[in-house]
Amino acid sequence: MNGRRKALVALAVSIGLLATAAPPASAAIAEPDQDVFYQPAPGYESKTPGTVLKKRAVTVTGLGIPLPVKAIQLQSRSTDAKNRPVTVVSTVIVPLTPYLGQRPLLSYQPAIDSLGDQCNPSYTLRTGLEKELPLLALGLAKGWVVVVTDYQGPRDAYGAGHMEGHAVLDGIRATLATSETGLSAQTKVGIWGYSGGGLATGWAAQLQPAYAPELNLVGVASGGMPADLAAAGRQMDGGPFAGLFIAAAIGVSREYPELLSIFNAKGKQLIAAMDDLCVTEEALYAFHSVKQYSDSPDPLGEPIAQQVLTINKMGSSGPKAPVYLYHSKFDELIPWSAGKAVNDAWCAKGTKVLMYTDYASEHNVLAVTGAPAAVAYLNARFLGFKAPSTC
Repeated sequence: MNGRRKALVALAVSIGLLATAAPPASAAIAEPDQDVFYQPAPGYESKTPGTVLKKRAVTVTGLGIPLPVKAIQLQSRSTDAKNRPVTVVSTVIVPLTPYLGQRPLLSYQPAIDSLGDQCNPSYTLRTGLEKELPLLALGLAKGWVVVVTDYQGPRDAYGAGHMEGHAVLDGIRATLATSETGLSAQTKVGIWGYSGGGLATGWAAQLQPAYAPELNLVGVASGGMPADLAAAGRQMDGGPFAGLFIAAAIGVSREYPELLSIFNAKGKQLIAAMDDLCVTEEALYAFHSVKQYSDSPDPLGEPIAQQVLTINKMGSSGPKAPVYLYHSKFDELIPWSAGKAVNDAWCAKGTKVLMYTDYASEHNVLAVTGAPAAVAYLNARFLGFKAPSTC
């Protein structure tokens, strides 16, 4: 952790942005950049996507209390946004309770929304700092095996959809290939995530037919999904959630460095300052605008930005698996219209989509109140019931 980030953490704590009840990370658990497990296995470049390269047993904790589960971590070969080989780490959690029949697999994508590797779930699940543990635990309570992948990849490319989708799919492949899980290639798979996790989930669903067609993906649940980064960016820029958008702009530039030409000297300083921030620390950049960090009057309108944003806009192809989308009509971060647009695009391409619009919540509230319906939708797919559709 560098000095700049320590100072920002202290400031964030002082203004109440960090949960005071969160336990400190255990000194015995090294941060990923100091942990040899994360170093790519020699020769990974020649392996096929999803190949297990390393594995180890770990302990998953909530608020410092070990969970009564079996957990292992896997390093697997994946593919970045420009189809180059990379490695990713996944945490696989197996319930100890019996299950009638073949356990299904849930790939759960928390909203990482961060630029530092210490913010990834493979670390936060071990240190008791994973804020979405209660949500993924809903799958464990059903008796499902749950895999959580560090889907932003080795460069922590927050917002880069193709990197994230590939990582999710390869985390699933690696889990199915690991004997300790008790799963097989025929195992029914569901994927779920909200907000930033919904972004990774949506891209995994859209990329799966071409990238990982062998997976038995039977259901997708994605809420508050930023299917259109440009629309989300224009809504957040300059407002209270601007830090999230600026961090995403930096994250995407890690996969598409051509975007760096849009930043001016002040922007380059910003990139260095935000280098390894977690999502709570990004709140310190509230009410900033990308226009402060570029010489362009409309950075998002620049040709290179438009090109990258188009690549990272969902809807150009449709998922094969049925999808449940849920979105607040009054979402203050991700416009409801962006969710409706990808719903329409996927419906037009033959995807069976059920879209639910919530009128009683905003973005963060729906992450919690929308969870039971998402679990129920996936459970019905695992049981083989016909998927409903609003297309």
